[in-house]
Amino acid sequence: MVKDKGIGSQTLLKRLRDALAEAGEGQARLDRVTYLIACSLEAEVCSIYLKRDETTLELCATYGLNSEAVHQTRLRVGQGLVGRVADKATPLNRANAPAARGYRYMPETGEEVFSSFVGIPIQRLGEVLGVLVVQSKDERIYSEDEIYGLEVVAMVIAEMTELGAFTGPDKMAIAAQHQLPFFVKGLRGQEGVAEGVVLLHEPHIVIANPVADDPLIETGRLQEALDLLVEEIDALLDKGAAIGEHRDVMVAYRLFAQDKGWRNRMFDSVESGLAAEVAVEKEQTSTRMRMARVQDAYIRERLHDLDDLANRLLRILTGRQDASERGIPENAILVARNIGPGELLDYGKNLKAVVLEEGSVGSHAAIVARSLAIPLVIHAARITREALNDDPILVDGETGLVHLRPDDTVAAAFREKIAMQAEAQEAYKGLRDKPSETIDGVNIALHMNGGLMVDLPSLEPSGAEGVGLYRTELQFLLRARVPRRGELVKLYGKVMDAAGEKPVVFRTLDIGSDKALPYMKRPEEPNPALGWRAIRIGLDRPGVMRMQLQALIRAANGRRLNVMFPFIAQFEEFREARQRLLDQLEKEARAGHILPANVRIGAMLETPSLAFAPDQFFELADFISIGGNDLKQFFFAADRENELVRARYDTLNVSFLTFIAQISDRCDRLSTPLSFCGEDAGRPVEALAFAAMGLRMLSMRPASVGPVKRLLRAVDLSEVRAVLDEALGSGEQSVRPTLESWLKQQRIPF
Repeated sequence: MVKDKGIGSQTLLKRLRDALAEAGEGQARLDRVTYLIACSLEAEVCSIYLKRDETTLELCATYGLNSEAVHQTRLRVGQGLVGRVADKATPLNRANAPAARGYRYMPETGEEVFSSFVGIPIQRLGEVLGVLVVQSKDERIYSEDEIYGLEVVAMVIAEMTELGAFTGPDKMAIAAQHQLPFFVKGLRGQEGVAEGVVLLHEPHIVIANPVADDPLIETGRLQEALDLLVEEIDALLDKGAAIGEHRDVMVAYRLFAQDKGWRNRMFDSVESGLAAEVAVEKEQTSTRMRMARVQDAYIRERLHDLDDLANRLLRILTGRQDASERGIPENAILVARNIGPGELLDYGKNLKAVVLEEGSVGSHAAIVARSLAIPLVIHAARITREALNDDPILVDGETGLVHLRPDDTVAAAFREKIAMQAEAQEAYKGLRDKPSETIDGVNIALHMNGGLMVDLPSLEPSGAEGVGLYRTELQFLLRARVPRRGELVKLYGKVMDAAGEKPVVFRTLDIGSDKALPYMKRPEEPNPALGWRAIRIGLDRPGVMRMQLQALIRAANGRRLNVMFPFIAQFEEFREARQRLLDQLEKEARAGHILPANVRIGAMLETPSLAFAPDQFFELADFISIGGNDLKQFFFAADRENELVRARYDTLNVSFLTFIAQISDRCDRLSTPLSFCGEDAGRPVEALAFAAMGLRMLSMRPASVGPVKRLLRAVDLSEVRAVLDEALGSGEQSVRPTLESWLKQQRIPF
């Protein structure tokens, strides 16, 4: 931290604050800021570039460059040294800038005579708003103290930019208008449509005075807030208000809240002259920048804990209530930068939909959203900056569209779509107790997917015949430590109780790839989706598998037990996993525990290799379930997390559908029950094609059971197979156009 140099001094920050508070246009304030910074650092140039839009930076003020270049010089994010600072969100320090790689000469500025260059991102809470640049004729490298001081100054500029301090009639408005309609095209995370009002997970905080009047007072405020933060966590732990996974999270938070490095960095910022709230935000901004660069999911989870702690600390400093304290409004649609599965569960089914700036289709939050059966849109750029609490919002999870503050025309069209879907849902209720039987008498068993206790109440009203996939990993992902065996016994027992006489297929722990346990550090892998995951971890680390198998056996308590092992790639893996379950059954019998009345052991077919396993595999497996999401990405070599390629390949592609038919024929020949589990099973046209190719059981989200059942009951499956056979031999890439055309000709809604 800077002790003697003007750039980091409290005096400079106070002068900046006074300059920003002066009457006059925003441009005059901005010019004054550049002059004060240049003088304090004894530099010939200080310039401020601000973002005009997501891709363009504009020179908005300068001291030392040609004044005619102001509002005329623009460059793309990533272009030149300034653009690189904005793109990477990290400082750039060069003694000889013209010789540096990527240097872009802009003749209208007259900057060619200046050698040294330091660029500091102007950023707030993970979003880059612009770049602060200091230049000198002499070649020099700015010290760490000077860089730190400039970062403090940049934080103040970011706060004042958010307040609109530089907005005037002679230049663009920097701050969000929060009044006009805003539209964004994100990615589909979970299907469904919803209309409601915005509930911000992290409401926008406006800090009117980012510069401390008295650093000693601010230090006291920060210390008091940190003490209250720890007391708040301790109180929840002592009173037992936090139980299960929530208690584990609080224990982890208490450790992070007492981290000396985290605390000291904030106290250093306050000593430099920042208000306590801005010091917390500066550390939070740094954390979010690190999160954006870290690929390892374990480390990202740890950084997310620090980010959440900063939010809690800001709530204490500002006296702002969090969403749970304010209460969840009716028709609430949660808007967040990102959110963990535990946090999303705290909101529960009170939400109509969720919109995230980040996230992925395979993230923990997406899995929870599917379990809660609420629409989810991810990668909705800038939504947290544009949205305010209680803004009207429309979410279409089927297309990834989000309309914030929509005009009347858009809202009317959207409500019509919602009304049509509501009408269809009423029609599906009438099918609940009817069999999923085609006109020609073929019965297709429709089961539901689950992974949380909140899923099970959907079993009866959906009309599903059982739970075709219960994801046991969610209980591991939501905790800060490995669940105890006794906890799992109770949980699995409750799942079976809720299902009653209907079967439940428990898939053993499926972690790795995009499902990283917060308490287990995984190895660095160039391609985690093809790496150490699922059954591979279970076989290499037998302790957790043994504990989980014991819990499942004891939870059955004399009832039927169905266990499925995930991501089996070869026969030997299944044989070894199956034997471990048989060994546990034998040990439980010797210990005098009640054994399940019947045990069925199956495997998920998620890799093409398993389809070509020896006949002995299909004969030994009691059942097989095609894991459609993973199988499709491996079949087409298209990452399902990559939007550039995942939508390129159709499930009804001739090659993929032929492959499914081959698996079905082989299972039929060897009398091995086969099902299809995944998102595609819940899409009526895809489900119809699977049934026509020989599949007799499909597992899907509860809301999909009705639409699929309605279509199946309306067709003669032999006619559908004839249509598909003709399409498969036509030389076309996909059978979808032919199948949908036939359905339209038959006037069968789909």
